[in-house]
Amino acid sequence: MSREQGADQAAAEPDTAAPDTAAPDAAAPDSAEQAAAQHAAVQRAAAEQAQQESGDLLRSVPLPRDDGGESESLTTVLVAFGANILIAVAKTAAAVLTGSASLVAEAAHSWADSGNEIFLLMANRRSRQPPDREHPMGHGREAYVWSLFAALGLFVAGAVVSVSQGVNELLHPESASNFVIGYIVLAVSFVLEGVSFLQSVRQAKPEAASMHRDLIDHVLATSDPTLRAVFFEDSAALVGVLLAAGGLGLHQLTGSPIPDALGSILIGVLLGAVAIVLINRNRRFLVGQEADPRVRAAAIRALLAAPEVARVTYLRLEVVGPRMIFVTGDVDLTGDDPEPRLAVRLRALEAKISASPAVVGAVLSLSAPDEPTLEA
Repeated sequence: MSREQGADQAAAEPDTAAPDTAAPDAAAPDSAEQAAAQHAAVQRAAAEQAQQESGDLLRSVPLPRDDGGESESLTTVLVAFGANILIAVAKTAAAVLTGSASLVAEAAHSWADSGNEIFLLMANRRSRQPPDREHPMGHGREAYVWSLFAALGLFVAGAVVSVSQGVNELLHPESASNFVIGYIVLAVSFVLEGVSFLQSVRQAKPEAASMHRDLIDHVLATSDPTLRAVFFEDSAALVGVLLAAGGLGLHQLTGSPIPDALGSILIGVLLGAVAIVLINRNRRFLVGQEADPRVRAAAIRALLAAPEVARVTYLRLEVVGPRMIFVTGDVDLTGDDPEPRLAVRLRALEAKISASPAVVGAVLSLSAPDEPTLEA
């Protein structure tokens, strides 16, 4: 080889070696990005597969199922609204014709109930709005806001007006007349109120049986404020009609308006008591009401029965609307998977919990080693 040929070959070697040293540096970022993208794709696929394969993990838990409950609640409110409008008109006419203080109180009661049904219709409609970005748990608590307005209306327009009318009658007594008209209107009112009351009972009975409660306990504890409002308002209305009939009858027998005035005051006290109960129940659900302890215990048992769960250290089932539960908890998973895999398994477990129709969402975290285990 000549000196010129060797020089030419030596000069050519750096040119051929340069691509070999530069190629790894250029390919390294692409390789890292591809690996990250592939890892993310695997995680998404695992989560999607877990979601598809997940069943209702809480199917054995006595959660409040819908099963047409929302449409049944709407029917209950509509029946009550129609009955109260007819009753309010009839009682108003009878109060004008008879001059009875008890009938005036009952007319105010029925008009208050009619107005309250509008609030309950709003509660039923607005609480059904689907979750959005600003309300990931939905709008279920709106039901308690509008039902609270209805309870306040019952207190002001029903209780206060009735007591005021009775006190005014005691201070300025007036004789009543046309008693027969009053009796007929009260009898018709009792029948119509009874129809509305039976509709609320018809809705509440199957729900109470599914939750293993008696009727009254279920109506007090139910997460459906419209059912509770109609049930208690109609119950008060039936008792109020009997009180009005008693006051009117004693007025006719004795000729004194005092029994009639006392009947009006008793109706007001009754409505006030019912309003306070409804206000308190709605307040408790607004500030955060946890599910029945029996439901929580059953949920803990269901989680511990899952093969991927080693123990449960925290669990809260919060009522966020009518027949709507949000689940938060801390669990320890079986195995010793790396952190990315644990995240995928937690998401899959959340999906199984959220498969329940009553669960609007679930957020789980890993338990700390020193946290005590919950016992069902």
